[in-house]
Amino acid sequence: MTMLSFASTALAALALFCCSPALGATCTATQCHASLAALQYAHVPVRDGDCSACHTSKGNEHPVKGGKSFELAAKSGGLCRDCHDGIGKKAMAHAPVKEGECLGCHEPHGAAQRFLLEVGEDRTALCLNCHDAKPFKEKYLHGPVALGFCNTCHDPHDSGEKALLKGKVRDVCLNCHADFGKWMRQATVVHQPVAKDTCTACHDPHGSPYQMFVKNKLPDLCTGCHKNVSKVVASAKVPHKPMLQEGGCPNCHSSHYGKAKGMLLADQKALCLGCHGTDTLGSPPLRNISRELDGKAFLHGPLQKGDCRACHDPHGSDYFRLLRGNYPEDLYFSYKDGAYDACLRCHERNLLRFPETTIYTKFRNGNRNLHYLHVVARKGRTCRICHEPHASDGVKLINKEGAQFGGWKIPLHFAITPTGGSCAPGCHREFKYDRVKAEVYR
Repeated sequence: MTMLSFASTALAALALFCCSPALGATCTATQCHASLAALQYAHVPVRDGDCSACHTSKGNEHPVKGGKSFELAAKSGGLCRDCHDGIGKKAMAHAPVKEGECLGCHEPHGAAQRFLLEVGEDRTALCLNCHDAKPFKEKYLHGPVALGFCNTCHDPHDSGEKALLKGKVRDVCLNCHADFGKWMRQATVVHQPVAKDTCTACHDPHGSPYQMFVKNKLPDLCTGCHKNVSKVVASAKVPHKPMLQEGGCPNCHSSHYGKAKGMLLADQKALCLGCHGTDTLGSPPLRNISRELDGKAFLHGPLQKGDCRACHDPHGSDYFRLLRGNYPEDLYFSYKDGAYDACLRCHERNLLRFPETTIYTKFRNGNRNLHYLHVVARKGRTCRICHEPHASDGVKLINKEGAQFGGWKIPLHFAITPTGGSCAPGCHREFKYDRVKAEVYR
């Protein structure tokens, strides 16, 4: 054998030696690639010493000064798919996967963390190399976002869903919020966006300047859909304060589901009395309606049904005390059309229009309309001088203790008979009235 043929055979053997899977471990045994052996999480071919799985020789010498004697067996993406052939085949592929840029996220030989990554479970730094950082710097962050657990919701490679989600939006959310799903299935009333739309209709899944990472401040988030409420809140002369306080609409309503109509946090009466049933809330303190109702024999019709909304608008009103219609704020106010609409929405609208009647009221002496006499003629007396708006121990909600008149309660001494009655208040002597046989006053 000549010296030349011996050299050729030796170089061929060297190339075979360097590329053989069984002998590839020698690549990391030299000072050139020794660092690869120290990687905590090595790529399987590196761990197995199978360098030829990814690299092929393009010459007979190695190393080559100023050049390379090995090249990749295929372009990056194609090379990876030789082993990882199941990745990138779903409808939505992560851009680096689609473009074959696997090395945009993964180290080819090994890394300090699992999956050939240089980051641990907190993927924030890795993901923000490409993705906008703004949602991750908001005041309120979704739990997985705050910890950088992007893979909790997203598949890093491909998905059948938009945004590389691991499933339908609702399913992804309920995968963690399992108790929410259980309670929602048991609820009597479910908010329409919760029932039909995705959670992201109201919530930003990453972060927001607002609590619970909602997409807009309250009540603007709610009034974006509830346009009728939006108009009331924007124009009301007397807004309901909880609407404008921290918490907004959820001060009274459940945001997602509930057992009470209107998704109220409790039945309407109990919810209202939660605030309007104390002596300490507000400045000055709210009127304690619970005390007014306690033990009373007669309740105003709407209150018997627990329907505070019959008289009050819970969002806002142009009238004092959030009434649904006009009602005089002063104790004395002579009737004119529209002035008593809050009461006449339910009560006979012609009650105060005629001085004489046989059909519009039973409070009359013969045909003489005594409601007209008290409210229209002379000094108009508002309904509340004689009647309690919420509850009373007297029939017709007549206040047995008397109406508040400055520092004095005017006693009424009202009595009722089958065809009329009598009254002896502090403002005049006793008068009787009878619908059938009119009393003659002297």
